[in-house]
Amino acid sequence: MSVTPSSIDQVTPGGGATGATAQPGTTPAGKKAKRRRFRFIANGKAATGLVILAIYVLFAIIGPWVAPFDPDKITTDVLQAPSAKHWFGTSHLGQDIFSQILAGCRSVVMVGAIAGVVATILSVLVGVTAGYLGGIADEILSVLSNVFLVIPGLLLIIIICTSLPHVNDLTVALVIGLTSWSWGSRVLRAQTLSLRRRDYVEAARATGEKTWRIIFFEVLPNLTAIIASGFVGTVIFAVLSEITLAFIGISSVSSWNWGTILFWAQGQQALAQGAWWWFVPAGLAIAILGTALSLVNFGIDEFVSPRLRTSGTGRARTANGDKVRMKVGFTPVVRPAEPPAKIEIRDGANQ
Repeated sequence: MSVTPSSIDQVTPGGGATGATAQPGTTPAGKKAKRRRFRFIANGKAATGLVILAIYVLFAIIGPWVAPFDPDKITTDVLQAPSAKHWFGTSHLGQDIFSQILAGCRSVVMVGAIAGVVATILSVLVGVTAGYLGGIADEILSVLSNVFLVIPGLLLIIIICTSLPHVNDLTVALVIGLTSWSWGSRVLRAQTLSLRRRDYVEAARATGEKTWRIIFFEVLPNLTAIIASGFVGTVIFAVLSEITLAFIGISSVSSWNWGTILFWAQGQQALAQGAWWWFVPAGLAIAILGTALSLVNFGIDEFVSPRLRTSGTGRARTANGDKVRMKVGFTPVVRPAEPPAKIEIRDGANQ
């Protein structure tokens, strides 16, 4: 019996017997490569945090324009509960709380962003420079970082802000950024110390690459996730510090932010008067913003760490079908099914 070549199907790996060759874009490996590019966005925590942050940024841009009332306007609707006219109620002067929340969003977002950028730039400059150069430069920069690290950050911010003749949002942002970079620089210095002796860095140095080029093209790309995580953490600290300064009356109480709303609510005994709507919306806005930033930070951690990314899934299997149990902080361990226990039957007379 003869077999004609036309009766033999082409066999592709993983695709079985087919009549056409597999295309690179349709292979499982190609699909995994495409998914890997958007792994951070596909993370549920990171995606949720980014969506919430986008809403806050949108309100920071258009908030004062879309506010239904002037946040400074005094009316006769004194201490009104939330209603169709005033969604979040009114203050002791009849001011609309919802309009104050929208107007204050711009101040909070701007201070957090500026302080995060300033602190991140300083931490990268000091930490990466100290870790890569070493020697006397490392000693001097490390001492500088340690000095700022042991000083209470919020107390230093309060002292600086009270010493200045005029304090606005930009001043608060710069003061927070200039005083909150030390922790990030210590982390980046430690990571740079472990990277500067890697093979690819040594190879770039042996080929005569300049120091600045090695730092920008060999070291910094491997520190991107740490820098992003430090930026998010600094933004959280900056937002809380700015709201704290406004709440205790250090910064200007004439410009609206969520701390200013809490300042007036506390000063006018809103809780004692039962005006819960005066402080609860501002507190929820702060909590939701902090949660969104934390979710983004968690997403960065899971994107960097494969153990965190695969923990808790319970879907991984080996080649022979055994399940792989994933635990946070532990290497995945293959646990095959245990054989059934032996049952020993004894004669009743021998009992």
